[in-house]
Amino acid sequence: MKFKLPFPINNNTIALCFVAAITVIFIIAGIFDVLDYAIIKILLIGLTSGLALITSVILFKKEIKRNRLKGNPQDDYN
Repeated sequence: MKFKLPFPINNNTIALCFVAAITVIFIIAGIFDVLDYAIIKILLIGLTSGLALITSVILFKKEIKRNRLKGNPQDDYN
């Protein structure tokens, strides 16, 4: 039996999961007053750098879609 997720796994959903994880960690660490611990700082910095890496990959690898013919462009102004 194959498990199917209700949302597609792509770069945008991965980045959204990183943002949600960072937000939840900040809230939980703030409630329990453990933001000064080194492991929490390492975890938050690592997730933030992972988010920055994913964002840069999305921005630099996204190709511009052009809706024009490459071989024989036509003029529609007639």
